[in-house]
Amino acid sequence: MDTTTLMLGLLFGSIGMGYFMFGKKQGRLVPLGAGIGLMAIPMFLTNPTACTVTCVAMMIAPFVVRDG
Repeated sequence: MDTTTLMLGLLFGSIGMGYFMFGKKQGRLVPLGAGIGLMAIPMFLTNPTACTVTCVAMMIAPFVVRDG
């Protein structure tokens, strides 16, 4: 694990926490799931490019997929 991977994990994990709290407060499943994914994905992807692409896609998902 290098510095880039750690910083990306911190960045996307923080954003994921915001999505998670918003989804929990509003009772919406898509932001809740995206938040959980954003907090978990950086732990499993070690390639910075793959991590960034995957996390950006998960950040966009709540705006594209609407629940209830």
